[in-house]
Amino acid sequence: MIRLRRILRMSRHDAGVALPLAIGIGTVLLIMVAGAMTFALSGLRKSAGDANWNAASAAAFAGVDEYRSRLAADSSYYRYGNPAAAFSSRTGSLVDLPSGTAENFAFGVGAAGTWAQVPGSTVAQYRYEVDNSEFATSGILRIRSTGRVGDSVRSVVANLKAKGFIDFLYFTDYEVQDPGLSLDSSGNPNCKNLKYAWVPDSAAAPKRVGCTEITFSNNDKIAGPAHSNDTMHICKAQFTMKVTSSNPNAPHYSPTNGVYPDLKSDGTPNKNPDGSIKMTGGGNCSDQTFNPAYPPSFDDTVLMPAKNTEMQLQTRVDMPVEVPRPGCQYTGPTSITLNADGTITVRSPWTKFAHAGTETVAAGVIVPNCGTPGTAAGRLGSATGQTIPVPENNLIFVQGVPAGAVGSDPNAWGTTKPTGGGYSCTRSDGAGADNGNGIGYPLVTGTGSNTRVETTMYGCKDGDVFLQGTLKGRLTVAAANAVYIVADIKYAGGVTTNTDMLGIVGGKPVWVWNPAYNDGSNLKLMKSGSDRTIHAAILSVENTFQVQNYNVGSSLGNLIVYGAIAQKFRGIVSQGGGYVKKYTYDERFKTTAPPKFLAPVATTYGVTTTADVAPAFRTDGTVIPLP
Repeated sequence: MIRLRRILRMSRHDAGVALPLAIGIGTVLLIMVAGAMTFALSGLRKSAGDANWNAASAAAFAGVDEYRSRLAADSSYYRYGNPAAAFSSRTGSLVDLPSGTAENFAFGVGAAGTWAQVPGSTVAQYRYEVDNSEFATSGILRIRSTGRVGDSVRSVVANLKAKGFIDFLYFTDYEVQDPGLSLDSSGNPNCKNLKYAWVPDSAAAPKRVGCTEITFSNNDKIAGPAHSNDTMHICKAQFTMKVTSSNPNAPHYSPTNGVYPDLKSDGTPNKNPDGSIKMTGGGNCSDQTFNPAYPPSFDDTVLMPAKNTEMQLQTRVDMPVEVPRPGCQYTGPTSITLNADGTITVRSPWTKFAHAGTETVAAGVIVPNCGTPGTAAGRLGSATGQTIPVPENNLIFVQGVPAGAVGSDPNAWGTTKPTGGGYSCTRSDGAGADNGNGIGYPLVTGTGSNTRVETTMYGCKDGDVFLQGTLKGRLTVAAANAVYIVADIKYAGGVTTNTDMLGIVGGKPVWVWNPAYNDGSNLKLMKSGSDRTIHAAILSVENTFQVQNYNVGSSLGNLIVYGAIAQKFRGIVSQGGGYVKKYTYDERFKTTAPPKFLAPVATTYGVTTTADVAPAFRTDGTVIPLP
């Protein structure tokens, strides 16, 4: 009993322990549950925040795509935007806010401004701002698009560039010789029923006949993307990048001897171990090669404009809204020498007024130094021409002498001609009145019995430009008629420069000058093995890029083009005489273009670069000031 009482007495010391222990354990469990619930709820909030964050980014990109669709439907839509938008006003962009039925909710600004709704969503919205300040010079549009979902706002900046001729190192509308350069005895084109070779023959589109089809052949190397709206003819040529045609039928090109690639079941060519295309048989055209990653394929037709006179508008000084930075316009045969110090030397005797439009420059228009008209010493029409700075990021357009009486156009001459400066419409030796253009062409060499006269005639009033030299700057040179590349054209900083860029646009042919003489020889100061180098984007709108007198005299060296070539018809560069093609693409043309370069009739816009940037607006729509 005593032992039992001791045991009971000891047990009283633990009385009340169970309850606090139970309460403690419960508290711990409650804390754990509460923590778990808090974590779960915060996770839900984070998940919702992440979803809104990502959705806002998607909404911003939806705005970019929507703006691209508007550009595709209306190529002039670049002129629209909200002048009050910081991204537009700060960059000096000239934009107008569309109204009425053309209202665009995406141009809203500020808390009271509108937002556009992402199709298919009730919560995702976007608005965008346009920067078109560089569009006229480089062809680049910038857009800052902002997406809004819930409490998340995201902004992106995208650079947009129109699909154009210089997306390709080599572009051709028709794979035949220019019909205007192949005439019958009556002076009519031999080429009849002109159409693309892949278009089926029918009563409405009869088979084309008499057309000289030109082939990529021999040692031709095309180191850049190539496209033809027609069916290409390829024989023993090398293409290092993508080759496309508007011919919808595989293999999308035609070897001249009828030997076609060996195709797989999916229509793509089988390849040899070295990456070249396997052919169905032997023959002289069995060794053309393509980049294994880019077998010949289909792409849409790129439409050529009818003329390049649209470019002439960019030299008008009386249209301050449409043309705030006009370029230079010269009249009649004009020689331009590009100088490595950032200047050009221009000789243009027929020019009375070095711009288009009226002689009155509109207020606010920035006019470059285009030289002083007249034949007095040191002026544009003098024997040595005038040296002026390169019209940086701008255009030179050469027009023919306007018809009509004096006063009908600022540059009209009526029946008179320039006088002074030794000028007359003669050959380079001053002889042969009305048988030359007065600025050195046609060329005459030698004297006495050794006199040789260039057989090509040049119009005294034609809008021709004779171009050569080394360019320091960014410039486009265009002619209403022909462009003659009379010597090498290079960039002062070389082909690796990011500053020098040249565009050459001929309304008619762009000729690689290669004079033939009355004794059957060619000049090539210009001797056998001599190369011709051209750094430029080249476009012939109505005709062709071709070597002059390609079948006369000795075979020359390489025609080295670094840039891009586009033409309506294929030009011949070698046939006995002439050059071997060595063409390399200027990769910069993927994201920019020479100033005021001509674009296709219809085009789509691609995104060249994108970048996430700080939000332009808060969730309530108020503007976040730019830093």
